[in-house]
Amino acid sequence: MSRLNAVTTYAQQTCVKTVGKAMQGAGMLCEGARVGVAVSGGVDSFVLLKVMQLRQRIVPFRFEFMALHLNPGFVPDSHAPLAEWLAAEGIAGHLEVTDFGPRGHSPENLRNSPCFYCARLRRKRLFALCAQYGLTHLAFGHNNDDLVTNFLMNLVQTGKVSGMGMSEPFFGGRLRVIRPLMLLPKAVIARAARQWGLPVFANACPSAGRTARAGMMDVLDAMCGGDKTRRKNIYNGLARWQFALDSRADAKIDSDGEEAVS
Repeated sequence: MSRLNAVTTYAQQTCVKTVGKAMQGAGMLCEGARVGVAVSGGVDSFVLLKVMQLRQRIVPFRFEFMALHLNPGFVPDSHAPLAEWLAAEGIAGHLEVTDFGPRGHSPENLRNSPCFYCARLRRKRLFALCAQYGLTHLAFGHNNDDLVTNFLMNLVQTGKVSGMGMSEPFFGGRLRVIRPLMLLPKAVIARAARQWGLPVFANACPSAGRTARAGMMDVLDAMCGGDKTRRKNIYNGLARWQFALDSRADAKIDSDGEEAVS
């Protein structure tokens, strides 16, 4: 019996198999990897956590993973569904209530947008947790849509042609940031989340829906003019571009003997 038989729907199968393709092609994981999955509670990160659980049963080498959740502090108990789900699934997790959200919207933050400030505090804390738990990888739930908006934001705001790496070394290679969902569109991820019955939740934020990224999604909608084929072509073209970049980068690292990648 196939180990994917428990994954019954097209969206679920697409998530598991496409993540496997991304992991293998971009050299994301290796024997003995210890992965922290940054879980916000939204559909992307929750599906990533579920897929990591399933991939752990499939890959031919051993790796460990745990959930890392930093509650931004607007609703201190909003992560209760995640805590219950992790306990039921037997998955380790670090769940922490922070004050990052309110601080981002306070006079403490005079120069940046609240989202930028909060994200910077969150990433710094995630890096610290990776060091605390001896993690070798930090996984984010960025998807195909995020790749496109990030590319457009870099182009418009900085004049640089730059994407969002699927597998990037940090701190001299001591930590690798990976984005296993990068080849997947949001719609497929959301459908799989519903089918798995994941207890997705959202943290209340005054800036929700008013971020620069949300604004760039509006620009993308205008570019596509409601044409799903145009949107799909943009997503797929940039995903193939980023995938090729990361695959070549990891092939070079492997050939140079700096890091063994599976």
